Amino acid sequence: MPSDKKVQGSLNFHKKMAFKICVVAQMDQLSIENIRKDFPILSRKVRNNVPLIYLDNAATTQKPKQVVDAIADYYLRYNANVHRGIHALSEEASEKYEEAHLKVAKFLNAKFQEVIFTKNTTEGLNIVAHGMYDRLERDDEIVVTRMEHHSNIVPFQVLARKTGAKLKFIELDKFETLNLESAEKVITDRTKLVSIPHMSNVLGTINPVKDIVDIAKAHGSLVLLDGAQSVPHLPVDFADLGVDFLAFSGHKMLAPMGIGGLIGKEEVLEDFEPLLYGGEMIKYVDYERATWNDLPWKFEAGTPNVGGGIGLGVAIDYLSNIGMERVHKMERELTKYTMERFSELDFVQIYGPPSEYRGGVVSFNVFNDDGELIHPHDVSTILDEHGIAIRAGHHCAQPLMRAMSIPATNRVSFYIYNNYEEVDKTVEVLKEVKALFS
Repeated sequence: MPSDKKVQGSLNFHKKMAFKICVVAQMDQLSIENIRKDFPILSRKVRNNVPLIYLDNAATTQKPKQVVDAIADYYLRYNANVHRGIHALSEEASEKYEEAHLKVAKFLNAKFQEVIFTKNTTEGLNIVAHGMYDRLERDDEIVVTRMEHHSNIVPFQVLARKTGAKLKFIELDKFETLNLESAEKVITDRTKLVSIPHMSNVLGTINPVKDIVDIAKAHGSLVLLDGAQSVPHLPVDFADLGVDFLAFSGHKMLAPMGIGGLIGKEEVLEDFEPLLYGGEMIKYVDYERATWNDLPWKFEAGTPNVGGGIGLGVAIDYLSNIGMERVHKMERELTKYTMERFSELDFVQIYGPPSEYRGGVVSFNVFNDDGELIHPHDVSTILDEHGIAIRAGHHCAQPLMRAMSIPATNRVSFYIYNNYEEVDKTVEVLKEVKALFS
């Protein structure tokens, strides 16, 4: 048994920690409550007439009124195609659409001509995969990791099969972080492309991008970064990271669905073939041949998602006003608190690294009294009955799930409008889940 002095010391420590958490929560609460006012959906009630608690932000985020209003304004006041007409509406639409490109460029520290608008991260990754066809020979290598989303493995499986290249994998340490020794072994002089996630959508791991870039560049390889989970949540500097490509989605960062981006180094994009051909991406066409437009329009064939692009620009304004360092800090504190609360539950298993190595994602499973897994779909269903929206399943990462010997996980993921009370409510319902299945 511990001594009275040790017990008292432990109590004092926990009191200090509780006070610290309370102070931080109060400081954040003021800004979070102001932010929540911009998201009408967060005030609605669902299912059994209970308040919505939205913890599925890694799948998609909610949209503030400012973004919705900007999109509506485009369609109601100056709806027109861009780069085609010389009338007032087309000129205004073109100006706003190009302004959105400039906002992305500034937000990620890239050049205007390096910013390609896409539908989503998946399209950006496929543009790079398509552009690599002419650069690969039989027995060349494409390197990805064991923690990939399907969007960062399937295009390269197809690319390897069609070119005769080999698909290789950087291993993980304890299914938490990338093993850099493995990276040094796997990446060789035959490696032509290394594609990694900046942050895992399952484990929450924030990967050491610069370390991987150093290894890849020593072998002359291009580097593609899947920024779907990082660009919305962390300060991301394209030029500083040293990667050749960065793909991201707008809908995961307050913008509408159907808009995203691929950032690519100008000299590399100039040498890449477009994925799509047709209008807008051409400079000269006759009956026998065509030449391609200047960057970034070379990769934006056809009528673009103008309203979505404008919405993305406003979403970036919104996040920039908060500050990405602040966004990351808020999520890091909430993630740490969540992992501490979940760790109080001896029937909950958390996957991934400690909170200091991850972003705002916590994947976990719940077990009954007999130590049997309660299927994540059942857990999610009961949480949903209490208004709590989470993700349950393989999270588009089936290979990782099989490697971990689990069928699926539950996942809570945070954004700028989530708070400590929502975590506390989730913990209470998880206790009910365990009791029900035991």
